[in-house]
Amino acid sequence: MLLRRWRITGLLAMAGLALWLLFAGPSKWLGIDTGQAGMVLLITTAWGSLYAIHRLPRGDLEKAAAPGEWKALIGTAFMLAVIAYFLSKVHVFQDAPIWNNPGANAVGRNLAMLLIAWVVLSGVIASRWKGAVEEDERDREIASQASGWGRGGLVFCIIGIAVMLGFSPPEKLQWATPLMIANLLIFALMWGCLAEYVASVVYYRRDRQV
Repeated sequence: MLLRRWRITGLLAMAGLALWLLFAGPSKWLGIDTGQAGMVLLITTAWGSLYAIHRLPRGDLEKAAAPGEWKALIGTAFMLAVIAYFLSKVHVFQDAPIWNNPGANAVGRNLAMLLIAWVVLSGVIASRWKGAVEEDERDREIASQASGWGRGGLVFCIIGIAVMLGFSPPEKLQWATPLMIANLLIFALMWGCLAEYVASVVYYRRDRQV
């Protein structure tokens, strides 16, 4: 086995608890914001997964998947969880303005913390892998192609938002508060990231089948 069973079980349990806190748990528990706790736990799970993969012997790592594919797989799962969290909480942005909207403040803070942490985490892991597993021409080509899909996903989402706002009757746009529009733009960024990760996974799988 590539990873010890107890590590896999522990990571799965942490991921399950994080998702429960984000989607089904109470808003507060012992005075703690469960949404923020879920985000921290989700970040910890992602870091633990990437670190465990990084610790694999080079031979085992290469047999299973390239480092880029590992990062894309974990990134896909991570971004899916973030987008699902955003969509499940999007209704809070229709309420009072952000300075008088504790729910929107909490969700926005959790999302910002999560996205910043993921950027930092990805950079740290990339530096850890540098020199340990060389990036070849295939990895660079896949990264370039996947980046194009990410940009395409971002552009598609932005155009969709613009068309929706521009062609909808004013009476049907009462939900489109400045706060909601700002968060839809953040959603577009997350969608672009998800498209890039998914494209990377698909390209790696297709390359392995050739």
